Amino acid sequence: MLSWLRVWTVLLLGALIPAGRPRLYTNRWAVRIPGGPGAADRVADKYGFLNMGQIGNLEDHYHFLHHRTMKRSTLSSRGNHSLIAMETSVKWVQQQMILHRKKRDRQSANFNDPKWEKMWYIHCDQNCLTDMNIKGAWNKGYTGKGVVVSILDDGIERQHPDLKQNYDSRASWDFNTGDPDPTPRYDATNENKHGTRCAGVVAAAANNSHCMVGIAYNARVGGVRMLDGDMTDMLEAQSLSLQQNYIDIYSSSWGPDDDGKTVDGPGPLAHMALENGIRKGRKGRGSIFVWASGNGGRNKDHCSCDGYTNSIYTISVSSTTQSGLKPWYLEECASTLATTYSSGDVTTDLRLRCTESHSGTSASAPMAAGIIALALEANPLLTWRDVQHIIVKTSRPGHLSAPDWQTNGAGHDVSHLYGFGLMDAEAMVKEAEKWTQVPAHRVCMESVTPSKREIRTDQILRSTHTSDGCSNQVVFLEHVTVVVSLTHPRRGDLSIMLISPSGTRSHLLSPRAYDHSTEGFRKWKLMTTHCWGETAAGDWILEVRDNPLRRRGTKMIEWYLILYGTSVDPYPSQHRVHPRSAEGISVYKLAFEGPCHTECNKDGCEGPGPHQCLGCLHFYLFKNNTRTCVSKCPAGYLGDRNRCKRCHFSCKTCEGSRSDQCTSCKNGHHLTEDTKVCVPSCVSFITDSNMCRKCSENCLRCTSFNICTDCKEDTSLVGNKCLKNCGLGSYYDEQQGSCEPCDPACATCAGVGVKACKSCAEGYLMEDWKCVSSCSRYVCPYVGLEKWVSLCDASCLSCVGPGRRNCSSCEGGHTLQDGMCVISTDCKDGQCAVTLLIQQRFNHTTD
Repeated sequence: MLSWLRVWTVLLLGALIPAGRPRLYTNRWAVRIPGGPGAADRVADKYGFLNMGQIGNLEDHYHFLHHRTMKRSTLSSRGNHSLIAMETSVKWVQQQMILHRKKRDRQSANFNDPKWEKMWYIHCDQNCLTDMNIKGAWNKGYTGKGVVVSILDDGIERQHPDLKQNYDSRASWDFNTGDPDPTPRYDATNENKHGTRCAGVVAAAANNSHCMVGIAYNARVGGVRMLDGDMTDMLEAQSLSLQQNYIDIYSSSWGPDDDGKTVDGPGPLAHMALENGIRKGRKGRGSIFVWASGNGGRNKDHCSCDGYTNSIYTISVSSTTQSGLKPWYLEECASTLATTYSSGDVTTDLRLRCTESHSGTSASAPMAAGIIALALEANPLLTWRDVQHIIVKTSRPGHLSAPDWQTNGAGHDVSHLYGFGLMDAEAMVKEAEKWTQVPAHRVCMESVTPSKREIRTDQILRSTHTSDGCSNQVVFLEHVTVVVSLTHPRRGDLSIMLISPSGTRSHLLSPRAYDHSTEGFRKWKLMTTHCWGETAAGDWILEVRDNPLRRRGTKMIEWYLILYGTSVDPYPSQHRVHPRSAEGISVYKLAFEGPCHTECNKDGCEGPGPHQCLGCLHFYLFKNNTRTCVSKCPAGYLGDRNRCKRCHFSCKTCEGSRSDQCTSCKNGHHLTEDTKVCVPSCVSFITDSNMCRKCSENCLRCTSFNICTDCKEDTSLVGNKCLKNCGLGSYYDEQQGSCEPCDPACATCAGVGVKACKSCAEGYLMEDWKCVSSCSRYVCPYVGLEKWVSLCDASCLSCVGPGRRNCSSCEGGHTLQDGMCVISTDCKDGQCAVTLLIQQRFNHTTD
């Protein structure tokens, strides 16, 4: 009985399947059999399988194919061949299921490549406020030479004139058809363009008079075709472990559905491939896995529900626009490490062409991979953790606009939108050149006292755990993971916050409007990078809030911490501040006996400089990972409790660190009147003395509060005002502030009443600029114009056509004769004939 339970546990579990989506099984199995290929062949033959070989570089793991099983089925195979799980030599077995993975597309050098000048993200010295300094890295001689990058995607066009020079067949494979050629499948819609576009961003050749230039234009680039067919855990593992001692960087711009309701991540094989990669890849230095953070912003998705970007083994990369604003597709989460530009990038395209519309985090991940390739050329001995440390140390907020920038306890600026900021290629290669490998990796689990507690509606459940860094195994933090288990009738109502001992707040989960799942979480890992460099010891606080639309039943939670980092300082030459010291006194250095700087307080110093004080007399300033004592805080900083707290990057002065706490702005920015946010240009505001003063409602631009010159979407300019566009049969009432129905006679109208009709409803006609159901002094209709009438001749009361001879009735005192209205008279003494004769002559002359 226990054996069968083990069988079906391993057969049915292994990959997370989103709620509501049917499981679709394949005829392929993954099995773990120690003893080498011969032992695997014997088991395969015994149970009717074909051994297709080892799964990537996963030792003792084999790919079994069963021809008599349906290629696809909604049921797991329960025939005699499932008895393979009972075989004593089989340690683990998993029937492969179809997984849902989506591409994350949105969808001083000088070169002769025709699109070179349009690559604005490289020419930032001219086109954007913060430079990724790619040309600076090139000027130091680094172009990616000797580094191998593989694009895991839908294939790459290896014969593309901008790719074939750097194409590397050893870093390529087609796992969809099982051959070495990763050329994409062509169709009328060019559906499989994604990988070719990503490859160009990384390593398009330079100076070949074609298309554009890759970030690492001398790197070798391969392609793994794996997204153009059924996706399984085994196929992902094979892709992630391909040639792990040859490929340096794996770039992935795909993941689970970004629909705002899916919770999914690597299955056991893919997770093992990632872990093996960082342990054994690059000859023990660790494979570099770069991942696009996701494009679910429009669906209010949160990348903490994506187990690929939420892994400590991947470098999760976000996007920003040229102006430093949040793109519409961006997902916010605490696992993001850094950001690159996106939205309109130039790159290679299918059918030997180029494009200027590569977008989404799909463009950001290969851009980051290219920058990392430059750093690996500068220092090939960097480990996977060294690369992450260098990214944290060199990325910067620049002009990236976010309301949540905070400075953590180690002095790093970090945001849930952008991680540690925009990547800087030149700064990375400079750090790589002189880098000393970080100390050994330490991991420990902090067991929180188990207690199932109710999450009360609209209240915060707060749980505190006091950590000693697992008895000082982990002193200086890198990643922190919270493993959470909870039940809840609607998972999308939950938000989870982690507060570190240094006070850094990480939003581990935000509410997701489309997540109606009743499954909750079962040992789901929520990871944050925001505590990087802080010390682990102290009180960790987990806050869980339920935000329901209506009152719901009981929800219970259990959680524990996993701390990753080092037991010794990774930067021993730099001064650090102990986060639990009231005055920022270092406990890591010995005192200096010579004269201290005048800004040092009575606690002394460890050297003569202002950055060597043990305590500051006035303020201490964190800058470039160094603490310096100053008499007053410089522009861009706020003095707060003996510390210079950094303002948002756009502020010149501020009253807090958030973007909405500016009191004045740096050059090139304007302070908004009502929000205290500094913006590059005033939208829906009037520019007045470096201030953005608000226009009236619905105005996009204006010359004064009440005079609009341009209107927001769904409004139209009427005179000097922007009024909301209403549907047919209604108009916008300014006093009510809503769309009101027109008079029943009107099809469209400008206001209340029949006289405000613009056009008439069915069965009504326009008369004297109002809609009427019958005509009086008008032809109905006239000259073929529907719902419009023409005035009769002045002599007619009503008419059947224009002119004096088409009258149909006459006013009083007139008689209708031959279609004309003539004056009626009584004939006396021959008077009638004379009058009639005069009238006829008059008509003859006027007609």
